[in-house]
Amino acid sequence: MLFRSFPLSAALAGALILLAAVPPPAAAQSSSSSSSSAAGPEMPREKAPSLIDPAGPTVSLISSEPLFFMASMLNACGYDEGLADSAPVRAKVREEMNQALAKSEDARNKRDAVCLYVAQHRMTGTELDISQYISLALYLSQPPDLEISVELSEMPPDATQVFDVVPLLKAFAEAVDLHGIWLTLRRSYDDDIAQVHDPLSNMVVSTDLYLKMPAATYSGRHFTVVIEPMLSPKTVNARIYGSDYVVVVSPVNGRIPMSDVRHTYLHYVIEPLLLSRTNALGREEPILKEIRDAPLDFRFRSDTVSLTIECLIKAIEARTMDTGIPAYKIPTNIDRSQLPRYEEMQHEVELKQEAVRRALVQHDMQQGFVLTEYFYDTLVQFEKDPASLTDDIGEMVYSMDVDQQVHRARQTVFDAQSDSAEVLSRTQPRKLEGLDLAESKLENGDIAHAASIARPFLTEQPVGSPQAKADAARANFILARVALLSGQPDEAVSRFQTTATTSREPRLIAWSYIYLGRLSDLECDRDQAVSEYKLALANRDGQIDTRLAAERGVKKPYTVNGHTCEEDDSGDSGGAAGPGSNAAAPSAPAAKPATPQR
Repeated sequence: MLFRSFPLSAALAGALILLAAVPPPAAAQSSSSSSSSAAGPEMPREKAPSLIDPAGPTVSLISSEPLFFMASMLNACGYDEGLADSAPVRAKVREEMNQALAKSEDARNKRDAVCLYVAQHRMTGTELDISQYISLALYLSQPPDLEISVELSEMPPDATQVFDVVPLLKAFAEAVDLHGIWLTLRRSYDDDIAQVHDPLSNMVVSTDLYLKMPAATYSGRHFTVVIEPMLSPKTVNARIYGSDYVVVVSPVNGRIPMSDVRHTYLHYVIEPLLLSRTNALGREEPILKEIRDAPLDFRFRSDTVSLTIECLIKAIEARTMDTGIPAYKIPTNIDRSQLPRYEEMQHEVELKQEAVRRALVQHDMQQGFVLTEYFYDTLVQFEKDPASLTDDIGEMVYSMDVDQQVHRARQTVFDAQSDSAEVLSRTQPRKLEGLDLAESKLENGDIAHAASIARPFLTEQPVGSPQAKADAARANFILARVALLSGQPDEAVSRFQTTATTSREPRLIAWSYIYLGRLSDLECDRDQAVSEYKLALANRDGQIDTRLAAERGVKKPYTVNGHTCEEDDSGDSGGAAGPGSNAAAPSAPAAKPATPQR
């Protein structure tokens, strides 16, 4: 579109400011943390998900096509948490879905239907909203059936809250041929599994060796790691189904958050040992009174079994942690007279390593995990004993001097806030940076700061890289809105046009056309405006605000402060687009596209 040049009248300047300043949709759902079902002291009654093979190996590393379907659907509906840090396959799948959606109005309608369902089932505005769909996906059979493998009463509660999304998911998957996309990606998933296999195996073996518990100990129980790069690599979704444990992770370059996976594996190993001693752990009840003010999750402050399990795991993690201080090895072939000096140097290094471990223990104590120090000291003796944890766990529990631990807890000064890294229940705020920060500044009216952050993304990124192109398109979208707020419509039009032709994100493209349509309406070029709105509908994302804004634009011209072009024609006002109001005008989008709302 060629936008006619015209002088910026006072009335039009005000209209442009209102156009750019309308509030964006609700804030994006975000989380850079792990989330999952609550793991309590009692074995849940849910049945194992369909991806667990009862006759399969004790420890498995797999992929899941139903989970791929669900994660891809969430991406199509605005889930882009961790997108910049994800493996390239995630962007590739999103691009293939966008291409399929661009070719078919039927596919777009089916995408809109499933995305409307997702929007209507947001509850917390956190990663837990995504978690419920992951939970459901684990119980789905292979495509094309995608049938729930158990009765609803045998599923986790969070999965039952969204189970009726399945028909919509099936319709969307068929419309964009997710099965065909999956078949083209199988080698990529297999490569990820191959890369993760050895590090995961090493983690399991080293943990079993430390605990002196052979794999045969876990007969009849399963620990399954599922890779899904369509999810945020910053999230570990850990779940417990009776005696089976499932961890969903997103690998990047063959790496997964192994410390979080190991934490869940330790739960898998240790929980049965302590759950069988629930009566003995009841002796610790007085300790709970001393940690009422600790920054702990309620289940740790109210249940001795949960508290004991977590404290033992934290003690094991402290004993086996990488302190960052290399071990000192006494040189070979030294003179025996020099041995005491080298032994002293070795001892000094060991003291430094121990200080790091003790600092972690002290931190855990101040967070409220007040049995960590007891188990840490007990593990020092355990390491010298040939018996396994299975053999020693009874003595650890029954020989605990509860009064001493109550006194220790009473003397502990707790932190004001929790920063616990409990993988089974963890949420943290997302730190804004880069273009996210620029968008936040723009929403708060700091247009100068927003522009200064966005402009470098037009020139400083590696030329030609996919991420550079995506960042440049988004930077242009932000700068176009800055231009509107600064009274520079020609620059705004140019940048919106550039965004529409260079971006691959449907949300950015659609809203660029919506803005161009509104600007055409303000210039009283209704035919051009309708054309822009129709382009927005053809390129829309799955968010309802985009579709409503474009449909309203087709039905009725965009106005500001109630003024219409008909009034201009009758001489009521001399401006090209006089002051007006459109109370029904929808909100403009956040500059970051394809992001779910809270």
